[in-house]
Amino acid sequence: MTSFNDESLKYKIAIDLIPGIGGVLAKKIIESAGSPEEVFTSSKAFLQKIPGIGKTLAENITNHSILAQAEKEMEFISKYRIKTLYYLDEDYPERLKECPDSPVVLFIRGDADLDNTRVLSIVGTRNASTYGLEFCRNLVSGLSARGHKPLIVSGLAYGVDICAHKAALDNNLPTVAVLAHGLSTIYPSAHRNVAEKISGQGALVTDFGSKTMPERGNFLKRNRIIAGLADATIVIESSVKGGALITADLASSYNRDVFALPGRVTDKRSQGCNNLIKTNKAALIEKVEDIEYIMNWDPPEKRTGKKEPLSLNDLNNEEKKVILLLGEKEKMTADQISDETGLGPGQISYLLLNLEFMGYVTSHPGKMYSLSVSFC
Repeated sequence: MTSFNDESLKYKIAIDLIPGIGGVLAKKIIESAGSPEEVFTSSKAFLQKIPGIGKTLAENITNHSILAQAEKEMEFISKYRIKTLYYLDEDYPERLKECPDSPVVLFIRGDADLDNTRVLSIVGTRNASTYGLEFCRNLVSGLSARGHKPLIVSGLAYGVDICAHKAALDNNLPTVAVLAHGLSTIYPSAHRNVAEKISGQGALVTDFGSKTMPERGNFLKRNRIIAGLADATIVIESSVKGGALITADLASSYNRDVFALPGRVTDKRSQGCNNLIKTNKAALIEKVEDIEYIMNWDPPEKRTGKKEPLSLNDLNNEEKKVILLLGEKEKMTADQISDETGLGPGQISYLLLNLEFMGYVTSHPGKMYSLSVSFC
């Protein structure tokens, strides 16, 4: 973290205030000049030699009013004790460091661990249905109930976003709201009370200067932070176009996992999610176990080495055959299980995959399988 008493912070902030320069180009300029301070002492001729910098941008950089604006920002962050993270700081979020277009400076109100071992972004339509909101609440409460303590990231917007934040707060999970404006305001104002709670149980995060208003383009820009902070992005309801789908695309470009909640084909609020699943851009999500399986997050009983006994009443007849057989053997191949049970190879493959997904069966090298739990 860069201290707000550090004079170099002025120059770091000023880089982000230069009109027409994004995160990728800003980092290129800093690297070429040697430091943020040297960016503002470089000549126009030198700056114009940097790829991507023309006459107009060179003039913007050498405009001294930029530094005056940065000084005002320093007064604001000092007054309100805002935490700042420069992209080369040791405690800048590791996941964001992997993103080429990550912000040069983050402004943070609160005290969330942005490097939490598990981070999930939850996004979706502002016009969420009862189905979508109920799923969101159940998913977050399910994560907590199964012993997971992920950081929940969203954008404080109406609909799915605010539902995710509230669910995290209700289940004592840390949560981060990524804002599309500066920290001198809260948008929408109806969520001000929730934002206050978030800053006490997580953080408000933005890369916009304190006086920046919530303009349309800012919401698209902030989505890269929502996607970049997380291990996976979960889309809960979206039309064929929307900010949630942009966040999903960004997550994919960062090589992060994407999940989507399926819905009725006739529901416009599910068309975006259904299309993500149909085009293999997202994994279908129905429950917490889907996250555990795809993300390889061990459930609590596996981490502690303790498993609840499996009741055979929880299984159908074919599943019972497989479980009872594996209970008699240490390990078996799928072919052996097929021969012993009389079930076809395709059916056995499906059953084994489903039982493994539920945590009842473990696969081993050589296409061997064993029982993961005791049963009663």
